[in-house]
Amino acid sequence: MSPLSRTLYRTAQWAVTLVAVTFLLGQILPAQFAKKSNASKGPRALGLLELAANGKAHLVPVAILIDGQFYDASVYKAAPVPMALESGIVYEAVRSGTSQGLFTVSGALATKTRGWVGAGTWRDSASIAAAAEAAKKKAEAKPPSIDAEIGGPPVLHRGNAKAPEAPKVEKPAPPAPEAKAPATPPAPSPERVEPEDPNRPVLRRGKPAAQPKAEDLEKELAEVEVKPTAKQVAPEKSNIQVIPAISDAGGPEPLPFLYAMKDGEEAQFRARMQAMAAEAILAQQKQRSQMTASAAPSQKPTTGKVKTAPKPAPPSFHDINFHVFDLSNNNEPVMVLTATVEMASAPDVHYFVTVVGRQNIYGDMRKVYANVTDQNHLDVIPRMEFLDAVDADGDGRGELLFRKVSDTGSAFSIYRVIGEQLWPLFEGALGS
Repeated sequence: MSPLSRTLYRTAQWAVTLVAVTFLLGQILPAQFAKKSNASKGPRALGLLELAANGKAHLVPVAILIDGQFYDASVYKAAPVPMALESGIVYEAVRSGTSQGLFTVSGALATKTRGWVGAGTWRDSASIAAAAEAAKKKAEAKPPSIDAEIGGPPVLHRGNAKAPEAPKVEKPAPPAPEAKAPATPPAPSPERVEPEDPNRPVLRRGKPAAQPKAEDLEKELAEVEVKPTAKQVAPEKSNIQVIPAISDAGGPEPLPFLYAMKDGEEAQFRARMQAMAAEAILAQQKQRSQMTASAAPSQKPTTGKVKTAPKPAPPSFHDINFHVFDLSNNNEPVMVLTATVEMASAPDVHYFVTVVGRQNIYGDMRKVYANVTDQNHLDVIPRMEFLDAVDADGDGRGELLFRKVSDTGSAFSIYRVIGEQLWPLFEGALGS
């Protein structure tokens, strides 16, 4: 082969390789970065709705997205009330990406134990749909007169509607100036109202309700309060529902994040995740044993046959909380398991374990994250309480919302699953 032929062959081979790499990237990148261009420009506030069985609801601010950056919503622009809890702001409660109803903030209170908490009015999706249907039937039965003001059923406004134009008022002609005195400008017309800028970034707003009294709000909070306890081994069953809630004037429609499982898949996924959790606990036990052995004084080696350690007994799982999501709508399940675990080798220790796993396109289960702690080490390793999957930044993909609980207090964290790791988008500071 001539030198020229070899050069052309290498060039052709490089071109084929480049085309192949480009094709593979074109298949991989959309799955990881799909719908990123549709991300909300914000502000976009994330809160936690606490809903009691009697219909009372309150909102705990979590994070607020401003120009692509997350901030602690409990302190952002608190002058004195945080921006996320201003009266009239509307939040849409979303469980695993599915809308549950609307919460309108009417007031806020700075508590000693929980910080800022918002009070307001809760309307679930069923009542909103029923009110819309009733309004529709009433409008069909009795058409409004021409001069009557036409009202419509309650709808979700997402910031696309334009602000109403201000009425035009003819200004009176100014009086002629006197010879020895300056002209007096006419008083501004009280009927003229300057319209708000429709492009001004605001959270979703509704009609402000009456401000509740501080003593009434404190009484309601005592009835609905949720206190995460770090050392609580078996949490009591509560009638309080905790649902993520989003407020965004121009954000996207919510998308469901639950993974559609086939028959038998849930039991299979759960077993594999429990095995992954047991491996994480055993790995931590081994690491602590090695640290204890290295700190102890050295002993003389024993002669004779060394006994093999018996196989550890299987762990005992309690209070299992298991979820399977399709966070990027690419049919790759992401699993989250939290549980309290007891090991026969340490009967007095109650382990708190949180494991995140992902099954790839080949069916292989990969560990994304594992958190293991116990009631004696919460000052060093906080317990990770999983709350739900939520679209925190408005790009159409789901993130994982956790609450870290330690001896010193609790804080919220938002993580995105990228490959086989969790990428932090927001991590609140632990405090009392």
